[in-house]
Amino acid sequence: MCAGSRFHRVRWSYVAFFALSSLLLSACSESPSRNILGSYFPTWMICAVLGIAGTTLLRWVLIKTGVDAVLPIPVLVYLCFWVTVTLAIWLAWLA
Repeated sequence: MCAGSRFHRVRWSYVAFFALSSLLLSACSESPSRNILGSYFPTWMICAVLGIAGTTLLRWVLIKTGVDAVLPIPVLVYLCFWVTVTLAIWLAWLA
């Protein structure tokens, strides 16, 4: 087998990969946005704000129960809470 045929086979695998991925990524028909008081806002922005509010409420509960004082890395823990709450709202809203 010569080196040229190997290069030819690898190149076609890249072409097939990018063609398939472009077909899968172009499946969205419209951007998810919500009409709020006549202005369209992206849904991810609304979910992020609601995630901040949910994380603030969760932090208040953890402070009242005393769990907040023993968290190992509070910044990282609350960042993970925010991402989790935001994605949960996103799934509940759009699913």
